[in-house]
Parts: sequence; C-alpha cells; structure tokens
Amino acid sequence: MHIVIMGCGRVGSTLTQSLEDRGHTTAVIDSNPEAFRRLGPGFSGRTVTGVGFDRDVLKRAGIEQADAFAAVSSGDNSNIIAARVAREQFQVPNVVARIYDPGRAEVYERLGIPTIATVPWAADQVLRRLVPAGSEPIWRDPSGEVRLDHVYAPFGWVGRRVSDLERAASVRVAYLLRLGTGIIATPETVVQEGDYLSIFVREDDAEAAHAVLERGPKEDA
Repeated sequence: MHIVIMGCGRVGSTLTQSLEDRGHTTAVIDSNPEAFRRLGPGFSGRTVTGVGFDRDVLKRAGIEQADAFAAVSSGDNSNIIAARVAREQFQVPNVVARIYDPGRAEVYERLGIPTIATVPWAADQVLRRLVPAGSEPIWRDPSGEVRLDHVYAPFGWVGRRVSDLERAASVRVAYLLRLGTGIIATPETVVQEGDYLSIFVREDDAEAAHAVLERGPKEDA
C-alpha cells in the first residue's frame, strides 16, 4: 500500500515509521521542512514541503496512487479540508483526520470522513485505567445491547478452561493477550496468570458477569 500522511509532528512521524516497518510505502507532507528530521536517517519514503490540501502538493506525494490518506497535523481546519480533498477529488478509499474539537469530529463523521477526536480519545483511555474493570466498555454494538470489555484474568479462573469461564459468566472470550501475543481462544484454552481477556457480554448481563469473574468458579464447576 502507498499511504500519504499530512503532518510530520510526533503523531505523523510515529505513524509513518510504523507503516514503513510494516512494508508500506509512504509520503509525508508538512509545511515546515525542518519537521522531516523526526523521520530519522533510515526513512525511505518521500517528503513533500507544502500544505496538505493543495492539489499539486498532494500529487507530488503520490495521492493519485494512494491507498490511504491520514491528516494528522495540528490544525483541525487543515486536516478536514485535506481529508475531503483526498476523498472527494482523488477518490482515496481510506481517509482519516485527527480532530481536536469533538463537536467538529461528530459533524465530519456524518459527512463520511472518519475522524479521531484526540482529546476525548485520550480522556477515555485514562478513564479506562482509573475506574474498576468492567465499568467502561471498550466498544458497544450500534443497538447498545452487546459490549466488549477487557479484563485481566481473575486469579480464581487461572488454570480453568475458557469454556468453563464462558459458561459460568455468560460471556464469550473473543481473544486474549498472553505475554504480549494475541491468541484466539478455543473452548479448551486454559486461562493463565497474567492473561488479558477480551470478552463479549450482553449489556444487561455485564454487572453479573463481572461479579462471577471476580468471585471465581464454584467448587463443583
């Protein structure tokens, strides 16, 4: 894939390096040529000095062959204008814009431009680390009836099969992280200490499910 990134700040440079590590080609646009220093000496992509909503600048970055475009500069207006140009004038299939103002983010989402509202996202991530496990879901389906929660494997379930946990708590383990590696759980997977479980549960059953998880299995389970 060829991906064009507008903005070479901390987010843009980190994103670019991550994409290159995954084997994608990249082009980075920034109005300040000094910003490209963040990319490091090993950067093999293209750098273009200019504003990311200028058609000629975008063409020099290879927008006509791009599979994706990310607008992650420090300006909301620049990001959304550039994202709309990439989507509407160059028909780039995957476009995302970083937006600081959550009100604007909602408006642009309705216009079909996927956005990352930076401040609410950061606050949400901090919240999830402050409140007790299960208090705030990671995701809810559009109906609001099913949620995804992340929890560390409760001590009482260590050594038990995933199927035992699912049956007792009325949840479905989607996957788990073990020593930094993602694992698709099977019914026979045995829960180990330190596992980080991703579980689907009905919203109405969430409180009871987390109580079962914390309590552990019954003696005859």
